[in-house]
Amino acid sequence: MNTSLTGPAKVGGSFFTPAVATGRCAPRIAEVHIFQYDLPVKNGPYRIASGDVHSLTTTLVKLVADDGTVGWGETCPVGPTYAEAHSGGALAALRALAPGLLGVPVMPVPLHRRMDSLLCGHAYAKAAIDIAAHDLWGRHLGVSVSDLLGGAVTDRVPSYYSIGVAEPDEAAGIAAEKAREGYPRLQVKLGGRAVDADIEALRKVWEAIRGTGMRLAADGNRGWTTRDALRVSRECPDIPMVLEQPCDTLEELARIRPLCHHPIYLDESGTSLNTAITAAGTGLADGFGMKITRIGGLHPMRAFRDMCAARNLPHTCDDAWGGDIIAAACVHMAATVAPELAEGAWIAAPYIEGHYDTSNGIKIQDGHIARPTGAGLGVTPDESIFGPPVVSV
Repeated sequence: MNTSLTGPAKVGGSFFTPAVATGRCAPRIAEVHIFQYDLPVKNGPYRIASGDVHSLTTTLVKLVADDGTVGWGETCPVGPTYAEAHSGGALAALRALAPGLLGVPVMPVPLHRRMDSLLCGHAYAKAAIDIAAHDLWGRHLGVSVSDLLGGAVTDRVPSYYSIGVAEPDEAAGIAAEKAREGYPRLQVKLGGRAVDADIEALRKVWEAIRGTGMRLAADGNRGWTTRDALRVSRECPDIPMVLEQPCDTLEELARIRPLCHHPIYLDESGTSLNTAITAAGTGLADGFGMKITRIGGLHPMRAFRDMCAARNLPHTCDDAWGGDIIAAACVHMAATVAPELAEGAWIAAPYIEGHYDTSNGIKIQDGHIARPTGAGLGVTPDESIFGPPVVSV
């Protein structure tokens, strides 16, 4: 043993040996269990440009280490048309990955290298394993996931509310309500209908929140043509908003970028860390709506966060959908983002019923989310609600 590495180091307020931190004493994966569970949309459907969402199947991963420590992960794509991800694909990818994970240290670098050697792509499925590994690693060390990600800068994470595609008056009513509840940011879903209705909705929403200090994002969810995106920006020059993923492709965004009156945020097109780096480096994006499972998990999301800090670009820490596990991952990551760049963490809690962990479920209060306490993610799901695993290795 190299005695130069035996001294204690302090991480997140807890002491542990550098040998553990470098993975030489890290637990190894001994079991992989995969579950699927339906999450009905409360008062649904939830409407976005790509279609109506009535119910979603979430996929959960339970990792068990050789020392008995357990960690949980989750991925929940918003149906099969929102992005190149769906619940059936998540299950198939995880089924292919699981046998090759046995014996791998529960550390981000070796884990991602092993996953990439077993399966090309499918970042949204690999993210569930990544999240579970961070949960397990944190529990093993007795520190929170936000500690593992570099340290929290806040215990009260800003969230934001997302209004589905709605009639203008309805959207304005919801906006006013959410401003009163203390949300610092509002996202309005648009697209999939006549652009005149989108412009009317934006104007009425802005009238409802003007003077509250609430930030506004107009989210086209890839639903506008370049013509419509430019029209929205040109007809609403007085509304201080960002245009979030107004068009489908990076090429379309590059065409409208110099012609828009508003900042452009990348969302669905930010399909990888490499794409995000390119968008930031070329000046294509003024910020990002980034989802942890889209980019492949907390490990690549940490690199993305640091890239945004280097380029001074604001961003969210979101996911597409899911329960307490993915919500906790979003909150832990968002807690580590510089406050001036933090656009908030969106979680699905307001749109679904119940919690996996009735004692520590992730909740929004006054438009903010308390950072979970305890080791790992800080939530321990009641496994019985998921039923038997669909895959066990």
